[in-house]
Amino acid sequence: MTVKTELGIGQKLRQLSLPKTLLLSLAAGSSAVFSFAPFYVWPVQVVSMALLFAMLLSLPDNTEKKRPFLTGAVFGFGWMLTTIAWLVIAMSRYGGMPLVLAVLALVVLCAFLALYAGLAALLIHQIRHRFRIPLAPALLLLTPAVWMLSEWLRGWLLTGFPWAISGYAHSQSVFAGFAPVAGVYGLSLIAAFAAAVLALFLIGDAPARWRQGAVAALCVLSVAGSALRHQHWTQASGQPLQVRLLQGNVDQTIKFDQQHVNDSLALYHQMATAKATDLVAMPETALPVLSSMLPPDYLSSVRQFSERSGTAVLLGLGMHDGPQKYANSLIGYGPAIAANSYYRYDKHHLLPFGEFVPAGFGWFVKMMQIPIGDFTGAGELQMAMPVKDQWIMPNICYESLFGEEIANQIRHQIQSGVPAATILLNASNLAWYGDSIAMPQHLQFAQMRVLETGRPMISTTNTGATVAISTDGKVYAQLPYLKQGVLETSVQGYSGATPYIRFGNLLALFAGLLMLAAALLMFRNKEE
Repeated sequence: MTVKTELGIGQKLRQLSLPKTLLLSLAAGSSAVFSFAPFYVWPVQVVSMALLFAMLLSLPDNTEKKRPFLTGAVFGFGWMLTTIAWLVIAMSRYGGMPLVLAVLALVVLCAFLALYAGLAALLIHQIRHRFRIPLAPALLLLTPAVWMLSEWLRGWLLTGFPWAISGYAHSQSVFAGFAPVAGVYGLSLIAAFAAAVLALFLIGDAPARWRQGAVAALCVLSVAGSALRHQHWTQASGQPLQVRLLQGNVDQTIKFDQQHVNDSLALYHQMATAKATDLVAMPETALPVLSSMLPPDYLSSVRQFSERSGTAVLLGLGMHDGPQKYANSLIGYGPAIAANSYYRYDKHHLLPFGEFVPAGFGWFVKMMQIPIGDFTGAGELQMAMPVKDQWIMPNICYESLFGEEIANQIRHQIQSGVPAATILLNASNLAWYGDSIAMPQHLQFAQMRVLETGRPMISTTNTGATVAISTDGKVYAQLPYLKQGVLETSVQGYSGATPYIRFGNLLALFAGLLMLAAALLMFRNKEE
């Protein structure tokens, strides 16, 4: 008797031609954009990564190296292309670059960033077959570890570009409780493990004990993640502050136009000094000229308002510290700051091409027509600003993507005995990206910083998102995007230290390396 059997998904994936494999990989990677803000459908990411992992782990031993590399790279290309396509707006609409060149530049950048996923895929394939690791441990241990480590490398190598790291999709998922423990990369590791469990069932070749153990482990992680959301790592400290967050909604096309500079200066001066409160904060570079080019009485009049009203004021502008020395800064006046002095925070993690020019790329900045394309950076460790009995720790725009740097600042403050930040403040100008998903994505990344540190964040931006975020990562006050306005709200400071503040990315890296070591040592040359 002849028995006909259906091919398993693993076998079907193995029999796909290379073009069909790459097309499926591109589609899976591109779909991941729906797991991030403003869509928040995080299971899409788990499914998309599961498809990638199933394709990789279905490849036979004798597969040419280019196939796993291209499969991973095309997946990563689709992921990055759909999540950062808004860069074309900055380059063409506001930067003056021809649309064709802007699209080409985006493709080149995404192709470069896709190398991380491509190399991770190649490494997973090569290690598995070099050490003869069985399917189940290769999926459940090796694959999540290598994936997370590749994202961690993307987050710091060559100054780092951690936009849309997979862990960010889980700021509101069942795993979000792990954020204050192991940070966004810990969530990346857990997300990759969840995808690996699904891939194990898609391929269908693993022993029952592995499938049962994988499901049990995933259930434990889900329950633990939900339970950890109720764990309070930090405590309310001091009295709430009344704050006014300014959103000028100045269009980027006219922001640096000399005819409109005075209008912007007058607008933000009027908004800042309209009424007394505890703290007024302006967006990044809200004052569109260098400090040396401001009207002579501009800063002094703001200082006088601060002294008269008892209001602390943070202004965003470029500080001119000497020939060819510029800084993207926030300067502050307030009752808790010495007379004839001011608080200053300088952006230290600068954006390539937007704020500093990598060697050999001066031509690109000239083509983009970026005003002052080469700032100088300050040190990472800077003081928080005192406002009544709270301490405000700023970060500027792109810096909100680097959770370990923010945690390191707070950890250093705690350990050195200086007043530690109780409230985070982000000042941004996302007008470069128009009415795109860049704004809600940036907000989601800020929410992750709140979860990691157990501290609220207030965010003041030119066009959005101007918000207040509570310590559970939820937005409780927000202005509409692309509307001029002032957000008046209250914010309660918090003190203490989450595990992430204490250890940064070490816990996530330790867990990843431990899984990698287990795959290499425990299962080497063993049969399933």
